[in-house]
Amino acid sequence: MTINYGLLGEHLPHSFSPHIHRLLGDYDYRLLEIPPADLDTFLRRRDFRGLNVTIPYKKAVMPYCDMLTSQAKRIGSVNTLIISGDGKMVGHNTDYDGFKLMVQSAGIDMQRKKVLILGSGGASLTAGAVAADLGAKEIITVSRHGSVDYNNVYRLHGDAEIIINATPCGMYPHNNDIPLDITSLPDCQGVLDMIYNPLRTKLVLTAQKLHIPACGGLTMLVEQARCSAEMFLGNKIPEQRTAELLHQLELELENIVLIGMPGCGKSSIGAQIAQLMQREFIDFDQYISQKIGLTPEEIILNQGEATFRSIESEVAAEIGKRQGLVIATGGGTVTRDVNMLALQQNGRIYFIERELSSLATAGRPLSDDGKALEQLYQQRYPLYRHYADAIIDNNESLAVAVQTILALICGGRNENFGN
Repeated sequence: MTINYGLLGEHLPHSFSPHIHRLLGDYDYRLLEIPPADLDTFLRRRDFRGLNVTIPYKKAVMPYCDMLTSQAKRIGSVNTLIISGDGKMVGHNTDYDGFKLMVQSAGIDMQRKKVLILGSGGASLTAGAVAADLGAKEIITVSRHGSVDYNNVYRLHGDAEIIINATPCGMYPHNNDIPLDITSLPDCQGVLDMIYNPLRTKLVLTAQKLHIPACGGLTMLVEQARCSAEMFLGNKIPEQRTAELLHQLELELENIVLIGMPGCGKSSIGAQIAQLMQREFIDFDQYISQKIGLTPEEIILNQGEATFRSIESEVAAEIGKRQGLVIATGGGTVTRDVNMLALQQNGRIYFIERELSSLATAGRPLSDDGKALEQLYQQRYPLYRHYADAIIDNNESLAVAVQTILALICGGRNENFGN
């Protein structure tokens, strides 16, 4: 049976590509997980009209092509296969267009810069071609078995200015992995990570904490898909569709994470936003109660706060990997940086601020009287401010707080939630 279009790879459990291609055009697009042992048979049958190609086959498919575009030949990597009208298989590289737009969108200047590219596969070759075309002074490839590896890179190239991750290190579900310690690269001025799941890898978040411009690979993914879709359909797709799809995907994928003092209204606000946006709502305290069989209050009183915090960190790591959620955290989730790192990878953080006199204290052993509440507030308020992408005033009404968050999520666009 002939396949129309799809994505060829070895492991594709959480690819965004089918959804993106459904948004780009009305055509059948499938995930094709082909083991290396079956790749030869699959490609020789040519039972498809067009394919995107991902890890680990971007170089492996090249010998099967009857023709390569000049771009694919120059780079030495193919991410799009098209069967032409005469049955010939043509190899293209639209990753080039995607990565170039990613660099430009991030505002990272490679002119006369020393660039480190992590990885030696097909994605690395594309990154190298773009970096060269954008005027990089020197391009160094870092790989596990090359002359420059992840141990000696700091000694040999500690003056690197731009870091590009073209490896799967840090990709879901291994979100806590990081390929390189950029704190040991003092001249670093920009970080580009081709990974798009999570939306912000640990590498990207680490760079941002150091005030280094950094971005993940979603822009690259969408732009290369748009360019491929033009070949699939034989029609021009306006370049502005990439920006439109990026906004739509971010709206769908990014978690809405609410932080703030116990009793500030996180759960009520979160539940209403989830209902309006038709999303799943997760309340940390309720989730822990269901998972452990004890309420947070019972855990803290019987086993101590340290035990509860460890459980909370496990939940943050688990929930932070998911996407498209509304999350109400516990009041003390911000006290561990590892929790917030997990939640920032796929989430935007909103601090729900409310006057102390309006905070509920019943059933909250750490803030059950005025003095304890005041002390807790003084300890945590700087953390809430530090981690917040936006501060939401909840001193007026629940409806106002909800609408403020929805307006920020939309970015000024006229989205219609529940109306």
